[in-house]
Amino acid sequence: MEKLIIEATVNSPRIVLDPEEKKFEFSGESRPENVRNFYLPVLEWLEKYTGKQSDLEEPERTPALDCLFNFEYFNSTSAKYILDIFKSLNALHSLGIDLDIKWFYEEDDEDMLEVGEEMSRMSKLKFEYVISNN
Repeated sequence: MEKLIIEATVNSPRIVLDPEEKKFEFSGESRPENVRNFYLPVLEWLEKYTGKQSDLEEPERTPALDCLFNFEYFNSTSAKYILDIFKSLNALHSLGIDLDIKWFYEEDDEDMLEVGEEMSRMSKLKFEYVISNN
C-alpha cells in the first residue's frame, strides 16, 4: 500500500503513514481551517490499511508499528479527529498488530501530558510518554 505523506504548514501537522517502514508519525501544530477536510484522507487511508490487514489470513508478524505523536498544539476540533485516529489504531491492534505508541510532550507542558493520558484511556491503547527536546 502506498504511503501517505502530508507536509506541515503553519496551521497543520506533518503526517507520515508509511506501512513499509512501519512508521506512522504526526508532528507539529493542528489547527487547520477545515479540520474535517484535512483529516478525512488520513482516516480513509487508515480504514483502507486496516481493511487490507484484516483480509490477511494472519496479520503480518513484523516489528511493532511505530506510532509517534509529537504535537506542539492542537485545537479542540482537531482533538476529536486525533481520537478517531487512535480508534483506527485500536482496530489494527485488535487484529493482532503490535503498536508502539509514543506521545511526546514538553517537560513543562502538563496539559499535553494529560491530553495524552486521556487519549490513551479513551482509545484503550497503551502509550509511552516521552519528554521531547523541542
